[in-house]
Amino acid sequence: MKRLMSISLMLLGIVSYAQTTVQGKVVDENNEPVPGANVVLVGKSEGTTTDFDGNFTFNTSQNPPFQLRFTSIGYSDFVTSVTSNNQTLSITLKEASTLLDEIVISASRTPERIFESPVSVERFGLKEIKNTTSESFYGGLQNLKGVDINTNSLTFQSINTRGFATFANNRFLQLVDGMDNTAPGLNFVLGNLVGMSELDVQSVEILPGASSALYGAGAFNGILFMNSKNPFDFQGISAYFKGGVTVQDAAGNNFYKDFGVRAAHAFSDRVAVKANLSVLTGEDWHANSRVDLNNPGADRSNPAYNGLNVYGDEVVTTLNFDAAAGLPSGTVGSARVSRTGYDEADLADYGAESVKADFALHLRPFADDFEIIFNSRIGRGTTIYQGANRYAVSGFTMQQHKLEIKNKNFFLRGYIVSENSGDAYDTRFAAINVNRTWKSDVQWFTDYASTYIPAYLGGIQQAGLTPEQSSTQAHVAARQAADTGRLIPGTPGFESAFNKVTNDGNLTTGAKFIDKTKFRHINGNYNFAHLIDNWADLQVGGSFREYVLNSNGTIFTDIDGPISYNEYGAYIQLQKKFMDDRFKFTGSARYDKNEFFDGFVSPRVSLAYTAGEERNHNIRVSVQQGFRNPTTQDLFIGLDAGSAVLVGSAPSNLDRDVRTYNLSQSGQTLTGQSSVQVVGRAAYENAYSIGSVLAGAPTAVETPVVKPEEITAYEVGYRSQLGKFTIDLSGYYNSYSSFLANTAVAVPLYGQAGDGGLSLLALQNGDYKVYQTYTNSDVDINSFGGTVGVDTKLGGFDLGVNYTYAELDIDKGLYPDLRTNFNTPKHKVKAHFGHTELFKNFGFNVNYRWSDSYYWEASFADGDIPAFTVLDAQINYGVPSLKSVFKVGGSNILGDEYYTAIGTGFIGSIYYVSWTINP
Repeated sequence: MKRLMSISLMLLGIVSYAQTTVQGKVVDENNEPVPGANVVLVGKSEGTTTDFDGNFTFNTSQNPPFQLRFTSIGYSDFVTSVTSNNQTLSITLKEASTLLDEIVISASRTPERIFESPVSVERFGLKEIKNTTSESFYGGLQNLKGVDINTNSLTFQSINTRGFATFANNRFLQLVDGMDNTAPGLNFVLGNLVGMSELDVQSVEILPGASSALYGAGAFNGILFMNSKNPFDFQGISAYFKGGVTVQDAAGNNFYKDFGVRAAHAFSDRVAVKANLSVLTGEDWHANSRVDLNNPGADRSNPAYNGLNVYGDEVVTTLNFDAAAGLPSGTVGSARVSRTGYDEADLADYGAESVKADFALHLRPFADDFEIIFNSRIGRGTTIYQGANRYAVSGFTMQQHKLEIKNKNFFLRGYIVSENSGDAYDTRFAAINVNRTWKSDVQWFTDYASTYIPAYLGGIQQAGLTPEQSSTQAHVAARQAADTGRLIPGTPGFESAFNKVTNDGNLTTGAKFIDKTKFRHINGNYNFAHLIDNWADLQVGGSFREYVLNSNGTIFTDIDGPISYNEYGAYIQLQKKFMDDRFKFTGSARYDKNEFFDGFVSPRVSLAYTAGEERNHNIRVSVQQGFRNPTTQDLFIGLDAGSAVLVGSAPSNLDRDVRTYNLSQSGQTLTGQSSVQVVGRAAYENAYSIGSVLAGAPTAVETPVVKPEEITAYEVGYRSQLGKFTIDLSGYYNSYSSFLANTAVAVPLYGQAGDGGLSLLALQNGDYKVYQTYTNSDVDINSFGGTVGVDTKLGGFDLGVNYTYAELDIDKGLYPDLRTNFNTPKHKVKAHFGHTELFKNFGFNVNYRWSDSYYWEASFADGDIPAFTVLDAQINYGVPSLKSVFKVGGSNILGDEYYTAIGTGFIGSIYYVSWTINP
């Protein structure tokens, strides 16, 4: 009986997992394989893609007969019938301009054509990777409409959409195979520094704008999805070799090389593995601006000089020469004086490196679509990162480890992301503390004053100089005297002090920052469509995340041990088609809760209508609410960045940041103390707005602690296929409340702000410290804009142009201290022109980008970014017998150097040659 029951159960299992298998090959009209073609079961959310040779295998529980739709960018759709199990198909796709027929998943968490997507979406697939003119596929994303890339360094590029861009861009989310690619402690994505090898990229999808309703708080300004190739579908060994030169006025010509290899193999229809390795090395863009931030046009002769890429001169004080010499007030006067700094080139190694490796084991225990995936990724990078300061990041590593189970109806994944800052250090504090290692601030300023006073008086009394002439000469003499014996870069004394400082994690004496922060994340999604006879797509899902901050007090106020906190969320979405599938409704809602804040519901509603006899017009409208939780740094940062002290505003953080400051001689006389302690709470409760102080009319301010930011986003769009022309346009309007913002305040070192007495004397004596607070604005902030793109294929040539408009709606005159960091040009134009096969196996592509001027606002420095024009180009030649593609190209081939942020190195040109085997 037991044996009979076992046999029955086995048979039942076989029946339960009975499936239909269809295989075949997809080629074009020249009988060339079409890799990456989408194969989708008509009327269902099931599909697969072709491999490099155009081959595919599709498994489904659906019994024949049914229909399969074949789509690929640049080709017309093809639908065929499947009438039996194990049927083999030979499919020929005809060329057409069908850019909108590509399949995306990100917009609704279910497969759908771009044409029918309820929101704006951009896609970058295998064809685009092959034809990109940039030196990397990631750099090529900047040619998509509505997409901005701000270049921090050679290996670190920051993607953004719809404004509010910084290198520390915590408004934009990046997922690599479903894993958040955000560096846990830094709170933003490091571009593709520790991301994915281009050999393993199957597609990239970008959703511009808020996506909180499905993806939570991180997807506030947009989201990027990198999807890798499955080893069951893409097998074999692939490799690429790139070599070239970077050209920059500041750095000269330097060799650039990039190598990658991918190996994948399916041992059976149940077990497959893959591994990737890529290594990039080159010379970073040098940053060498000596513009005086406080007095543009001035040079070192300005006693209070503060050079943009000169560090150490942030140490500044007001020297009251009369008080120091016991002279009547007005005899010699006073002056604001800064210490002599070092150029960035003396403090940073510009050698850039990116090493990425990953391994994945894929199991299909039932030989169907049920899959178990174990994936480990590790990346190591050396770069220059610009945040509050410029950081020399050497040996930074980030790891991601994931376990996922899924099939066509659900997924459940858990992963951990951890980082290790390696030998990273702050170049500004390296300079400050090298100076202090040699001579203390007190001694240096004493030496300065001791020389200045007699030199000034002698110039007037003995040489007959005017006060201005005498002051100029006295400042020169005073700096020479104070700098006598100063450590010179390249000398053993400098190198010894530099090595000591950059290995010291205490920023009062060192520059090293330590970060081993991590987060754990679990999320899942289930589509109930198959349980309700595909009446609609009904999806539910949720997520949980725990942060563990661990910087040993060098970034966060975790000097006493790691800080932990968590957040969670859940969502539901219904998507339904009506009226002969012409009308599409999408509605979703998500609830999220951070342990420090009240829960928030993010709803989204989208309506789309497909019009025209040929169903070639699509009109859509959507509205959604979203939110953004304050980041780990908004909550728990405690960092003296030199120009300001950054203090996060989590309630428990305000009293954790305690700092000691020396007082001026006048301050010592007033208070009877040589130094004072200031608690971070003072920045929020005992401060003046910095704008009012600079204007000479100090106004006391109290700054509320931070809370989540909210957005209401409206979008309308139109997509159309008019003959050979594809049109895609959209417009948006975003309204923000409780806008997360920073304010700069001046904290008096004695007295109470607003007391009308002692605190004003503190300001007058220079006894104050600038703090940056993390708060919310009660100002109404709105942004709006739109994109329009036209693409076509004429005579085999691909041609496209797009325009993006972005505008910030705020009266800066009324709110001068509010820093929005919009950092986005109002107008952008991009165009491309190319041919995938101008003649047999030969193709080319040209990309053009023009950006309007804009104002850059960030904690490191503010300033105007001039308009710039960039031209990239490449030619490629395929050798089918070698399964190889050879490419010669260049980015910024016009050679006009430009920059996208204040403080970075100018972006020069990159010229390269590449050889890709079995792409």
